[in-house]
Amino acid sequence: MNKKEFANAVRFLSLDAVEKAKSGHPGAPMGMADIAYVLWKNFLQHNPKNPNWINRDRFVLSNGHGSMLLYSLLHLTGYDVSIDDIKNFRQLNSITPGHPECDITPGVETTTGPLGQGLANAVGMAIAEKSLAAEFNTKTHSLIDHYTYVFSGDGCLMEGISHEVCSLAGTLGLNKLILIYDMNSISIDGDTSIAFTENIKKRFDSYGWNVIDNINGHDYKSIEQSISRARRERSKPTIICMKTKIGFGSPNKEGTSGVHGAPLGNSEVELTRNNLKWSHKPFEIPKHIYKEWSAIKSGAILEAKWNKSFKSYKKLYPRLYRELQRRLDKKLPSSLSKKIDSLISNNNKSMATRKSSQVVLEHIGPLLPELIGGSADLKDSNLVFWPESKPFSKKDPSGKYLHYGVREFGMCAINNGIYLHGGFRPYASTFLIFSEYAKNAIRMSALMHLPVINVFTHDSIGLGEDGPTHQAIEQLTSLRIIPRMSVWRPADVTETAISWKSCLDKKDGPSSLVLTRQTLPELSRSKIQIESIKKGGYILKDCDKKIDVIFVSSGSEVQLCVDAAEKLKQDGLGARVISIPCLEEFLSQSKSYRNRIIPEGFDNIIAVEAGIGICWDILIGKKGAKITMDSFGVSAPGDIAMKHFGFTISNVIKQTKKLIKKNG
Repeated sequence: MNKKEFANAVRFLSLDAVEKAKSGHPGAPMGMADIAYVLWKNFLQHNPKNPNWINRDRFVLSNGHGSMLLYSLLHLTGYDVSIDDIKNFRQLNSITPGHPECDITPGVETTTGPLGQGLANAVGMAIAEKSLAAEFNTKTHSLIDHYTYVFSGDGCLMEGISHEVCSLAGTLGLNKLILIYDMNSISIDGDTSIAFTENIKKRFDSYGWNVIDNINGHDYKSIEQSISRARRERSKPTIICMKTKIGFGSPNKEGTSGVHGAPLGNSEVELTRNNLKWSHKPFEIPKHIYKEWSAIKSGAILEAKWNKSFKSYKKLYPRLYRELQRRLDKKLPSSLSKKIDSLISNNNKSMATRKSSQVVLEHIGPLLPELIGGSADLKDSNLVFWPESKPFSKKDPSGKYLHYGVREFGMCAINNGIYLHGGFRPYASTFLIFSEYAKNAIRMSALMHLPVINVFTHDSIGLGEDGPTHQAIEQLTSLRIIPRMSVWRPADVTETAISWKSCLDKKDGPSSLVLTRQTLPELSRSKIQIESIKKGGYILKDCDKKIDVIFVSSGSEVQLCVDAAEKLKQDGLGARVISIPCLEEFLSQSKSYRNRIIPEGFDNIIAVEAGIGICWDILIGKKGAKITMDSFGVSAPGDIAMKHFGFTISNVIKQTKKLIKKNG
């Protein structure tokens, strides 16, 4: 058996697809084909006919620009990726897009391309595997028992996020995480020595990883031995440093940046065919190669064996079986709604909404063992740690609270991986201002349709003395404009509880809870009003007579609008107060509902929110007004800062009368 021939099938499918598309990255697939053959043929536990089998090994191509490597592997092993799909690489409506997308292509575990994030997702998958195993495996049944493999290039390890997540992976002892590092020493700009000269071995040694160094990535025996050694490691994640030649086999471009991100060109393709003794036409794969690569039969046997074990598990451990099945089916406990209703009916306390969130978690957390997550070193500030929480650690992976450390970007990218693995609803928490550090991972949550939950506290100038470096101004807007993102900024305990429920109910995209540091009063509502909160916007306070002005607001500024409305009433003016905890959800309601809340054609609308106000323009129209922020904050006590920027009853009344006068 000529193993090179089987690896060459990957090489030529990849370079032919790039050539036909006249776009793409042939270098990495050509260089990593030998490694891929050994891993996928000899080690990877998967079933092409069921890409969602829970106990499959996870394979993540973190250097996602090498996507044709993955598409070739999926096609050859038997996934629903046809040769026509390969020919359609990078074309409109193709299932083989420029970078892997998990919601488009069967067998793609996560969407990669932004370098380093695939590696972070893989850390999340390894955490999920370890946690599920600790919770559901028994002495007789190891239902959750698989590895997470990552392919990474130099670029992934240059990115700062790789430091964040690999440091944490070492701390947590994720021994079933195996990173295969493609050391081809070439980036788009040239040799990596121009910008990347660190000692990777020492770096990963310091993280607490098992380091397997100086492996020839084109020697099958060395590759196999190194992966076997990594799989035997019991306490540390492993990095295998594989030395390869980018664009392997290309006579004139091998080992150069010229093969990194551009087609080889027709003449060089033919020279490569001759050099590697590949006599087949473009996209032509002989039957014996397909037979060698196919994992359909072996995958079916693996899953059938697992299904038999799961059936036995059901009889021996019915409670564990039901819980695991519920989690895998992504079903919430039936008792959750009643628990939240009970919390709402028994609450009348004033508190910061970050504290309200903690109260909600204290009530619902015990019902939701799938909740896993934590804070970026702000446990006592974000208040996402409740009494029954237990930290996840190397010694005790059964815990569900993750001490992420000061790693906002890594935290959110890891959570994407946890959700993608299955069995969990992850959440992450930090100050709202530091969502900026995590923004690309949050964007990836939305791109992948992942219903992860972000808990952002200290949401405005109201946090006070920490000043403009910590005071969120533009962050609400920047989160709201992300497609599929729902941003909930509740005004009190009741809205916080329903916001949490809405986040948990959401199935298509992430949610962000935006919470205050400062104490807020519990607002008075009817049952109908409470029921309307989930619609994202509702009438909190109305007037008995003609409406002269409508206030639209969220969070801490809602009470300000209520107080201003009461004052205006004394002046003979009627004010309606609309609480809009989630602008995106409100805008998704029927036109008739929105018109009941804000009558069509009504001009005197004022938006009040302690942040950049551009998102409110859609509600207030050209004739409305805004009391919002148009600058950075100041270092001062929260109430003083609010007063300084005009978030006072007197200013709201002043701007109301000014607007009424202007519009006649």
